[in-house]
Amino acid sequence: MDPVALIQKYYPDDNAPLQYILLRHSADVAEKAAQIAERHPELHLDQRFVYEAAMLHDIGIFMTNAPSIHCYGDKPYICHGYLGAELMRREGYFRHALVCERHTGAGISLEQIERENLPLPHRDLMPVSLEEQVICFADKFFSKTHLNDEKTVEKARKSLQKYGEEGLQRFDRWCELFL
Repeated sequence: MDPVALIQKYYPDDNAPLQYILLRHSADVAEKAAQIAERHPELHLDQRFVYEAAMLHDIGIFMTNAPSIHCYGDKPYICHGYLGAELMRREGYFRHALVCERHTGAGISLEQIERENLPLPHRDLMPVSLEEQVICFADKFFSKTHLNDEKTVEKARKSLQKYGEEGLQRFDRWCELFL
């Protein structure tokens, strides 16, 4: 599988700024996730899958409304994960789809979706496999508005505050496991 070719299928050259943002952000996340996988052979991570899924985790952003990153879709940005998962399932990449839908925040529980009335499918959207967790964790260190700038642990943690205490606790556990 060639994740860049798949991105280019959904992000044609006529929208070059968005394609650039997605490719740059995804490459940063993939590199960090790969570094974690290399540093932790005891976790027995599927390194090829980690790279591919990290490159594709945000493929659904073009369907959302986030003009600051050149997204002019009609869905709220928080929906990009499950929208990307739908694309991946149509392409036949079911494991990659799980990463797409489970990477937002530090994962979003069904309880949180219901409590906050989020416009998401009513099911747990929590990273389960170690590969999903590594990609979700790596993603927290990079934004799409400040490309190439890796956040410190403290800044990554601060950006998760909007997702609640549960997300912060998961992030702290990941710091212990992956750093």
